[in-house]
Amino acid sequence: MENERSFPTMIIPRGTEITVNDQGLLSIRTPGNLVIQNPGNYSMIECGNGSVRIDPNIRVEAITIQAADTCLIAGTLTAWRVKAKKIILEKGAQAFIMLQESDALELDRSARLVGNFASEDELYLMLGRFRRQLRELPAALDNAAPRRAELGGIAEALPAPPPEGPPLSDEAAEEVAEELNALFAEPKTSTAEEREAETQALVLLILERERRRLTLLGQLPEPLNRLIALVRDKDHARLAATFRQLFAEMGPLSEDLQQAQRMLERQFPAP
Repeated sequence: MENERSFPTMIIPRGTEITVNDQGLLSIRTPGNLVIQNPGNYSMIECGNGSVRIDPNIRVEAITIQAADTCLIAGTLTAWRVKAKKIILEKGAQAFIMLQESDALELDRSARLVGNFASEDELYLMLGRFRRQLRELPAALDNAAPRRAELGGIAEALPAPPPEGPPLSDEAAEEVAEELNALFAEPKTSTAEEREAETQALVLLILERERRRLTLLGQLPEPLNRLIALVRDKDHARLAATFRQLFAEMGPLSEDLQQAQRMLERQFPAP
């Protein structure tokens, strides 16, 4: 009996939702505050009216973390998106966050933050600007092994260096060189035109991803098909004139569709 009393008691507050997605990742939605004292992988961590805290020496991986107030990190967090009024990294904390949406960001001097893009289009455009450096990454991956343990789940995105095969013939090597030159050729367009093309490509990517998702759910709206056709055909005049109406006809928009709409709003501001 004495030993039983030494175990901690877990209380699941009323209104909390705990689910598991198709990939086996846990989602926790709670109306108040959440303190994570055990390492784990999550799909979604959401605090509807409170804050989330990751305790020291705790490693958490999540696709999305959303808190109405503060996301406080004292351990290690790897996440695709973090949305909170304030994000705080305490002493010794580490955070690998690709997209962060917050009004305030506080870091201790010994804390470390990697990523920290404000939006998907900002991430996409930044990677496009440094494509030369990205081309050099495969050669640098030979030295990536010591970093894999530190990066945690992010290391899974770093492929192991391919094994060396037999040498290419002169003819095959020339064909490969031509393909690489075509792939990595510098664009001939101006900076403004290049940025516009990159934005259109990202919008198309988001819209087609959303169409695949809605098709699986049997909820594909026809306005989405028309919008995709306008973006793919680069019909900028009709796109600028009709995209707002097409989004309105879709009804409530998902987060991805809202992101695509914001990008088009910036590209085609209202007169």
